[in-house]
Amino acid sequence: MTFSLVARSADGAAWGVAVASKFLAAGAVVPAARAGQGAVATQSFVNLHYLPDGLALLAAGRSATDAVAALTGADELREQRQVGIVGATGDGAAFTGADCIPWAGSRSGDGWTAQGNCLAGPDVLEAIETAFLASDEAEPLAHRLLAGLRAGDAAGGDRRGRQSAALLVVSEGGGYGGGSDVLVDLRADDHGTPVDELLRLLALHDLYFGKADPADLRPLEGELAQEVDVALRALGHDGDGDGDGSLDDRLFDWMGWENYEERHVPGAIDPVVLVKLREAVPGA
Repeated sequence: MTFSLVARSADGAAWGVAVASKFLAAGAVVPAARAGQGAVATQSFVNLHYLPDGLALLAAGRSATDAVAALTGADELREQRQVGIVGATGDGAAFTGADCIPWAGSRSGDGWTAQGNCLAGPDVLEAIETAFLASDEAEPLAHRLLAGLRAGDAAGGDRRGRQSAALLVVSEGGGYGGGSDVLVDLRADDHGTPVDELLRLLALHDLYFGKADPADLRPLEGELAQEVDVALRALGHDGDGDGDGSLDDRLFDWMGWENYEERHVPGAIDPVVLVKLREAVPGA
């Protein structure tokens, strides 16, 4: 009824799960991840205990293979279950019970595992593997996971149809303002094309919560500073109303109003933000 991809980033700094299913809000029950330790996907007559228990086993230093064996070995209904785990290091591991709805199975490798049940066929997992391994290792893990999920969806996915999809990625201090480890947490709980909806949401996530690339930053000086000043005044961000606010303070004020504050760097402007500022000016 579900297919998922669990993986670790090439640099070992992030872990995540991408999942799609003909099931309401699969993101509420399938994935779990903890920065520095690993990620788990539980599916096929879901055993929700696999999530905290799997993460606890990884935290105790157990390998993904050992964690899968421990979870399923203690479960009397293991033959109806499916689980995939990636730990801090080593290969991904998975288990598919004999009573899972066919087609069901898994494919695993160094730092990743793909699994699914009630699939259109084995081509679904083959497509996930090919797309994930072909993706650029320098790309954010969220994008690599979604590339794999989209490939599986295009190959037939859940043979009952489409309903929900989710993307969860964790990295130490990766959350908003560095206040948590949850880097990406996006869900399409009930949608006609949920994987495509995830793609749209991830683009928005990158816009609002992405960080400026230091190599692309443009200093707020000269003609650019003048342009930004004029744009901000046109948008009503002129300091205290008498034009005394600093340019950087006024830019930050506008960025916060538009939810771009994560891209703010004092004394400079992110080109992504500059494009949005230009678009926002009336009559531009």
